[in-house]
Amino acid sequence: MAKYLLLKHYRGAPAPLNNVPMDQWTPQEISAHVQYMQGLAARLEGTGEFVDGLGLAPEGTWVRYDGEGRPPVTDGPFAETKDLIAGWMVIDVDSYERAVELAGELSAAPGAGGKPIHEWIEVRQFLAAPPTITE
Repeated sequence: MAKYLLLKHYRGAPAPLNNVPMDQWTPQEISAHVQYMQGLAARLEGTGEFVDGLGLAPEGTWVRYDGEGRPPVTDGPFAETKDLIAGWMVIDVDSYERAVELAGELSAAPGAGGKPIHEWIEVRQFLAAPPTITE
């Protein structure tokens, strides 16, 4: 078994087919989307493939250590994860092919008009061990 991170993006990936921002969805459309996500998670819990998953609030802050007792809070002019990552799911599956299959299902979550979003999902495998450094 290998663990994979399935990342849902706000921006930064190619535009989904149903490209209507969630803040323009009706309450019923948001509810249908959340129910789909919860249903997929419940099904994967049943097969032992679900590890965890959450949506992320759009707010966030960058923090950098700047000396003893001085961790300044910054909000830089660069792309930030709060602008890019909408949520994530961690799965534990037998193969990369299964991870891709589940990412496809995640991509089909309903959006505006109840139609599938067809959003791009980033699939990243967790390292099982630190990389080996050779000299």
